[in-house]
Amino acid sequence: MTLEKEFWKKKSLEQFTPEEWEALCDGCSKCCLFKLQESPDEPIKFTNVVCRYMDMETCVCTDYVHRHQNVPDCVYLTPKLAREANWLPKTCAYYLIAHGQDLPWWHPLKTGSRTSTKRAGASVFGKVVSESDIDSEDLEDMVVDWFI
Repeated sequence: MTLEKEFWKKKSLEQFTPEEWEALCDGCSKCCLFKLQESPDEPIKFTNVVCRYMDMETCVCTDYVHRHQNVPDCVYLTPKLAREANWLPKTCAYYLIAHGQDLPWWHPLKTGSRTSTKRAGASVFGKVVSESDIDSEDLEDMVVDWFI
């Protein structure tokens, strides 16, 4: 299917087709970072740990279709969540469109390349470890400040 040029400027998130919704993802995979929060009053802390299903080279889920069955806590992003979530990066395309902003210059929909997010240094590529490679007891030691 061919996407309409700059469809994100012409529709609300609720009006996107499933194909447009998926195309809006820039592939940064920051939403896949493990997050810690001691209580609802405390700020969220981001770690450099990603789900075991993350392909570390492409920053893509290796079982995207079944991600919610494989990982029940995997986020199901909705337009409402894109507007309200305090943990989405400010560069997230869903967040940007939900808040009336344009996509960054490096977004794949602007460059025509699925690797432009990685090449621009805007993804988690080279910055993360898989949950499979760490002891879950060490998660507190994996908190980072480069998230946003």
